[in-house]
Amino acid sequence: MGKERGARKINILLVEDNPTDSEMTARALKQSIMGSCLYVVHDGEEALDFLFQRGKYAGGDSAPRPDIMLLDLNLPRITGHEVLKIVKQDKKLKLIPVIMMTTSSRYEDIIESYALGVNTFITKPVNFDDFLAMISMLENYWIGVARLPGE
Repeated sequence: MGKERGARKINILLVEDNPTDSEMTARALKQSIMGSCLYVVHDGEEALDFLFQRGKYAGGDSAPRPDIMLLDLNLPRITGHEVLKIVKQDKKLKLIPVIMMTTSSRYEDIIESYALGVNTFITKPVNFDDFLAMISMLENYWIGVARLPGE
């Protein structure tokens, strides 16, 4: 993967505890036209360590600032809503577009996500072809059409 936008790569942080969903997302991104630089973390605490460049991510080389974050809702240790709240309250991180990708379609989860500042809420398709189409649409919009804050 390695899509360049202007003179720099687009970094995507995937926060996903399900190995199957992580692999499907990585495969979908590899198959897409746009490509990207994908970083994967497996729980909310690791996501915050990555974003704040602390713990094993201290120093910054292994944890570049993401241009987009794909965030699961139901994470171990720290939930997706808690991660979202912390990100959107931080001066430096709040501009990162956050896309909540979850199996949940509960109205309460949707409302809380938008109240906390999520940019998009998506219920993950189960079928790989549908999942691939969803990732392609997301990437076409967020990387192909939208202007990102770091540009």
